[in-house]
Amino acid sequence: MNYPLFLARRLSLSSGGRKSSPAIKVAVTAVALSVAVMIAAIAIVLGFKREIREKVVGFNSHITLYAVPQAEGEENIVSMTPSLAKLLEETPFIKDFTVEASIPAILKTDDNFKGVYLRSLGADHLNNFISRNLTEGTLPDSSLPENSLKLQVVISRIAADQLNLRKGDKIDTYFISDDVRVRRLEIAGIYNSHFDSYDDIYIYGNLGLIQELGGISKGQGTSISVEVDDFNRLEEYSSKLQNELLSALGDGRVYRYYRVDNALSQGAGYFRWLSLLDTNVIVILILMTFVAAITLISGMLIIILDKKRFIGLLRSLGASRGKVRQVFIYMAIRIAITGLLIGNGVMLAFLYCQDRWHLLPLDADAYYIDFVPVEFNWTLFLILNIAVLLIIYLSLILPSLFASKLSPAESMRYEE
Repeated sequence: MNYPLFLARRLSLSSGGRKSSPAIKVAVTAVALSVAVMIAAIAIVLGFKREIREKVVGFNSHITLYAVPQAEGEENIVSMTPSLAKLLEETPFIKDFTVEASIPAILKTDDNFKGVYLRSLGADHLNNFISRNLTEGTLPDSSLPENSLKLQVVISRIAADQLNLRKGDKIDTYFISDDVRVRRLEIAGIYNSHFDSYDDIYIYGNLGLIQELGGISKGQGTSISVEVDDFNRLEEYSSKLQNELLSALGDGRVYRYYRVDNALSQGAGYFRWLSLLDTNVIVILILMTFVAAITLISGMLIIILDKKRFIGLLRSLGASRGKVRQVFIYMAIRIAITGLLIGNGVMLAFLYCQDRWHLLPLDADAYYIDFVPVEFNWTLFLILNIAVLLIIYLSLILPSLFASKLSPAESMRYEE
């Protein structure tokens, strides 16, 4: 029979009575709060990274190809030639690619105006992104005749508020290319991504309208949007695609020089901000683990002093110092596991509610999101719990040594 484990279970239930010792309650609470804070920190930072990444990628795509003029007077128009399309289709890490275009425009009402860029919809990731961020209306209705579809646009909440526009309104739009052209566009929807630097300048519409206004042919645009199969390897994929395009230019498979850009460089400021959050999380994890360990050590020392006569009795009955140490190590581990279970249960339940109902709001002007985002990464949560338990176990060496070194004679003389 493992009597140290049996004694530890009995001791952890009470201290001089049926009620739990205050030291045990404090230790359990400290472990639970520390683990809860650490889980929240990881989940929230992961949630922020996901939301910000989705917004940056939504506006910029994973990889963007631009045509670089090599001679004076050469335009930067991208053409989806059969050879270029074949190269992109045969690249194993590319999931999808789409020609995109944009053109400067001026939205004008009777008493106000605003300069914007009209960008084309069409790429699945862009359509899905704008659709998720719609606050009014819908995307342009693809079932409409082409002439009517071309005149439907989605504008940002910023533009709508500045020009006092609503869904269904029509607005005169002036397009500036070689000359000035005017179209009366209908607002099919209004979006709000909370990325003011993007929302302030972009509206979205039909690629055919931009091609018509820009005097370019079908299959041409100002860039090519590329979606890859693994965002975490974006830098590697960008380099491989640039090298492949240079090789294709050298052997005559493509006739233009293409510059490869990606979302990491286009949204570098946002990703640098997110990297600072990683440092904050590391600091929180270290501090919370330290708090949990110190509180548990303090609690165990109090319990050991409270059980001084019990320790003397064990030693007088022949228990070795190792067995005495085991009693208190088992007891502390049980307390730690109880704290871990409580902390995990309470915080995971709260995070689930936050993920589903967005209970905690945020200032979107400061954080680009109007609620606290969370993401569940069960692997990280498991590693966190194992690491905390291991650190707590190692930190229990000191109080267990103290308990084992108490002499039986001194312990038996102690009066409660």
